[in-house]
Amino acid sequence: MNRRDFLHGLMTGAAALGTSAAAFPIRSWAQAGAPDRSMEPLALPRRLAIVHRTIEVSGKAARVFGLTQPDGTPGLTLDAGSSFDVALTNEIDEPTLIHWHGLTPPWAMDGVPDNPAALLRPSEVRRYSFPVGAGGTHWMHAHTLQEQNLLAAPMIVRTAEEMRLDEQEVVILLHDFSFTPAEELLASLKAGTSSTGGMLMDHGAMGHGEVMPAMGMQQTMQGGMPGASMPGGAMAGMDLNDIDYDAYLANDRTLDDPQVVTVEKSGRVRLRLINGATATAFTIDTGSLSGQLVAVDGRLVQPLGGRSFPISMGQRLDIRLTLPAAGGAHPILALREGGSERTGIILASAGARIGKVATVGEQKGPVVGLDLEPRLRAVAPLAERNAARRFALVLSGNMAGYSWGIGGADALAVKRGERIEMLLRNMSMMAHPMHLHGHHFQVVDINGTRLAGAVRDTVVVPPMAAVTIAFDADNPGRWPLHCHHLYHMATGMMAFVGYAS
Repeated sequence: MNRRDFLHGLMTGAAALGTSAAAFPIRSWAQAGAPDRSMEPLALPRRLAIVHRTIEVSGKAARVFGLTQPDGTPGLTLDAGSSFDVALTNEIDEPTLIHWHGLTPPWAMDGVPDNPAALLRPSEVRRYSFPVGAGGTHWMHAHTLQEQNLLAAPMIVRTAEEMRLDEQEVVILLHDFSFTPAEELLASLKAGTSSTGGMLMDHGAMGHGEVMPAMGMQQTMQGGMPGASMPGGAMAGMDLNDIDYDAYLANDRTLDDPQVVTVEKSGRVRLRLINGATATAFTIDTGSLSGQLVAVDGRLVQPLGGRSFPISMGQRLDIRLTLPAAGGAHPILALREGGSERTGIILASAGARIGKVATVGEQKGPVVGLDLEPRLRAVAPLAERNAARRFALVLSGNMAGYSWGIGGADALAVKRGERIEMLLRNMSMMAHPMHLHGHHFQVVDINGTRLAGAVRDTVVVPPMAAVTIAFDADNPGRWPLHCHHLYHMATGMMAFVGYAS
């Protein structure tokens, strides 16, 4: 599939936002408790539908997409070690396809248009059946521009051990929202238009991200950083955001009308956070509650304490909290990178006074970089073995003309059973959360320093940084490797890892 065909697949059926006077009923997001199988016998597949729905954003109705069970519940909750057996129905009036982000299905069921499966036509039903695998916080989303219009939902895979724990689970799906159709957002980015209200952001002093010279990477590999540093870990010339959205959502809602989750005094809560935003990184702020990060991208890590945790597009965080005996209301906030906007939910004990939380904070959200990554250690790392094959890739592009790419990706051929190492060097001035389909990888090197880092499926590579990932080639196919910034992917930052016969 050439780039033109790929872009056509992205554009086909891309979401056009509208308004409606009818309010879509709010359904609860996945919470604690065993998966609900009451809707049909176990011998039949679970039913999931791609639907239209209407939500309220900042006092206005917005027609968006959704992925719901027959009772309207968003997404799926599954048992680890079971079978993923789902009948997916397309109930919208345009073709689409769903990617099971975090699972490792056979290539034919991956969910990328024409790689190899065709788009799901309106009214078509397609059955997906493969092993679920290990537990984890995952999600499902369109691999088209429809993702911008909320065609995404949680997909929680729970282990038997997790179900025995005395803790409440709270799932939070983050998104960035625009009343402007995704096609217009992309066209404005390519045209270099600067405006607000869901269009290309005015970068001001941050400039426009030109590709840095090769010597900049050499400085980075030696521990330096080209250009003047800025607060929060940014650097001169770095672009933090390229779209200024109309709203930022947590479980479909803004902080003007946030979801309030009732919790017990002295109780334990496991936050399952999913960054489903198309072009926005966040920092999770647990406020007065000290948390323990226990998993990233659905894979356990050695617990790491804190109250501030970065999450880039496509990534997931599991954070365990212990609530105070006195009870109260506790906002869990997602701070927009480089901006003062924020979203989130509120955990509140019964009878607690719930105060207003502004959608705009007093300070800008931190830059999402690699500060956390070197501190992460996988509970179940990859087995130690030498790499049979190594690749060096260059992430490149700039804001002028809005063109992005992956250099050195023309020959990403692997053989089944091989250990693969892949060096990702970012020579552009925007960060790129890089996602590999069909596999989980371990972070084994950051800027020239070896480590035994987290096992995950999406890693952020900041400007002028270098990250090496390792994975075992154990799932034959032609697997996408791409930036999880939707508009970077749509304009060229996507490659394929192919298995040689």
